[in-house]
Amino acid sequence: MAPAGKVAEFRREGSDWFCNAGLPSDFIVSVEGVNFQLHKFPLVSRCRKMAKEFEGTKSSHKGMSTMSLECFPGGPDAFLIAAKFCYGLRIDLAPRNIATVYCAADYLEMTDEYGDDNLLPKCEHYFHKNILHNWKDCILALQNAEPVIQTAEKLQIISKCTNALSTMMCTDPSLFGWPMMMYGSLQSPGGSILWNGINTGARIRSVESDWWYEDISYLCVDLFEKLIKTMESRGIRPEKISGAIMYYARKYLPGLGRWQGRQNGPARTVASFIMTPASVDQRVLLGCIVNLLPEKKSKPYCRFLLRLLRVALILGVSQECKDALEKRIGKQLELATLDSLLIPTYSNSDTLYETDCVQRILQHFISSDPEISYFSPSLIGVEASPSSEPLRQVAKLVDDYIAEVASDVNLKPDTIRALAEAFPETSRSLHDGLYRALDLYFKAHPWLSDKEKEQLCNLIDYQQLSIDACAHASQNERLPLRVVLQVLFFEQMQLRTAVAGCLQLVDPESGPAHPITAPSDMAGQIIQRDGWVTVMNQNRVLKVDMERMRSRVQELEQEFGRIKQDMKRVTKSQSSIGSPRMISRRIGSKLLPRSSEAQTDTVENTALPTRASVEQVLHPILTGTDVVKNVNKNNASLAVLCEALALENMARMLMLSDMLDINKRHQAQIITSLKDPDISIWRRAPDLLYGMCDASNAKDIDEELLQSLSFLLCNSTLISDNNFV
Repeated sequence: MAPAGKVAEFRREGSDWFCNAGLPSDFIVSVEGVNFQLHKFPLVSRCRKMAKEFEGTKSSHKGMSTMSLECFPGGPDAFLIAAKFCYGLRIDLAPRNIATVYCAADYLEMTDEYGDDNLLPKCEHYFHKNILHNWKDCILALQNAEPVIQTAEKLQIISKCTNALSTMMCTDPSLFGWPMMMYGSLQSPGGSILWNGINTGARIRSVESDWWYEDISYLCVDLFEKLIKTMESRGIRPEKISGAIMYYARKYLPGLGRWQGRQNGPARTVASFIMTPASVDQRVLLGCIVNLLPEKKSKPYCRFLLRLLRVALILGVSQECKDALEKRIGKQLELATLDSLLIPTYSNSDTLYETDCVQRILQHFISSDPEISYFSPSLIGVEASPSSEPLRQVAKLVDDYIAEVASDVNLKPDTIRALAEAFPETSRSLHDGLYRALDLYFKAHPWLSDKEKEQLCNLIDYQQLSIDACAHASQNERLPLRVVLQVLFFEQMQLRTAVAGCLQLVDPESGPAHPITAPSDMAGQIIQRDGWVTVMNQNRVLKVDMERMRSRVQELEQEFGRIKQDMKRVTKSQSSIGSPRMISRRIGSKLLPRSSEAQTDTVENTALPTRASVEQVLHPILTGTDVVKNVNKNNASLAVLCEALALENMARMLMLSDMLDINKRHQAQIITSLKDPDISIWRRAPDLLYGMCDASNAKDIDEELLQSLSFLLCNSTLISDNNFV
């Protein structure tokens, strides 16, 4: 201690410290290159380490003893506080220096045996009474313990602080002695905050569960890891732990905060002190975060893992760390989104995206659920089981992923095949997504051979394509001809099945439909037949006509029913004598020669059948649904159908007064066409003249028709052709 009546003072000259105690210095202590010129008695009387090693460290240096303290905890600053305490000077213990001073006192062995109320018990008392009961002081003490972390662990400073913080995280912060104003703003009216016994009329908002994320983010990686492990052992909920880890990672890893999105609002940290961010090695931090992350499943958590994997690829961390991340992502891949899965390539690879990484993630997903290996159609009912839903979601995600990366010109067909084949065949309820992805790939890679395209198209189950996808594929010029043929066949099978189902609903009393051959067997038979290219070209031509007709069939069928009703009313209202067609029949009977009764019978027998007979012939064509294999017969039936519907519609239109006036305008032109030598022209003229005939023009039309019939009678070829009867 300093001499009586003389107060010791410390001053610094250069890198050395001197004590002005009224006596010359006789003891030099060197701490990390800084010399303290002190006096032997005050130090030896308080420090056991000084007393034990004094004799061994004594040497001659201008008549003074010297001692070198290597690896002194806290460095020169901590030793200066201990030296001042030995000289009886007042020292200020605070959260910012308690850890280093505590460790320095333990190193010097400043116990009660070398003086009452020595520095070590004084630090212990201050630490337990002041630090462990205050949140902000615990944070500052941990931050101060970073340079002396090994000694602090030995003295249980770290463990006591982390245990105290873990306890306070689960408790109302207002119970631990810091202002609640730091974590919430005031609201009014109503409340219980008092000022000098007066109700202020304000109250504090409820404390958010993540109020402590920002505070613990100022700790270094090692201390943060120890705190998280303590929280786990104390039973803190995993969602809170993962939230703190994600917050810490966004703060110190480059780009992660931008990809994840910044949190709204100001940082919620203590307001009474300012802390500096910790110095963090990003590679070490990422490996630490991967080890600390709990097992958890959620969409934000899966998105965070994928962004973390992207940062890991940028930083070039170890393969072990990347494998751990990929495995975690694979266990919850059904929660991933397409934008998160599109990871650009940061290496020297030729491809634009990390497709190899995605393949490994898919393998982890499949291996994480043993039921996927046994996923088969026999195990699936009419409705998809809940266990198969994640598999279907991931299959759809992969189809979308292939469609996005398909534009990469360096992407190999083997990579596309590996991605598409990663799942069982029944994992896709529809193959439209896979077809779209392959079509985009073929569009970006026009140099692929038909063989390579066919190998990729074999991944598609054509029975699982929708009608729209089949229609697109059947006209897709990028697909090989063999593939288009298969698509057309399965599309026909779908149409046949749909028509058969409709007929069964319309006529439930009819017998069951004929059994349909298995599509796969029939497809193989068709492919093996000769001339399949010709068949395919014919189908393409017919498909254009069928598409046009398909949209009109329903309207025409409805019109057909209305036309029949209108024709019945017209037939009843018109007189049989005044009918234009009856007139023509009478005229024809007068002009025909009556040389023999056989000729008359022949003409009568060859006349057009009655309407009932026509309807009887047309009925199978109008209501038939069977597909005719003979192309010519099929075209003929289609032509008859169109002709019948067109004539019925035309007859209905002729009953309208407006249409009759329009026809009369062209009366002269139609009469002129009677003299045309082309049979395809004048054979239509009589029907049109009959339709426009009324009392005003019946005489003129009859004269023209008589002349035309006389001309026809002179031409035996036309009469024998029987086109006009």
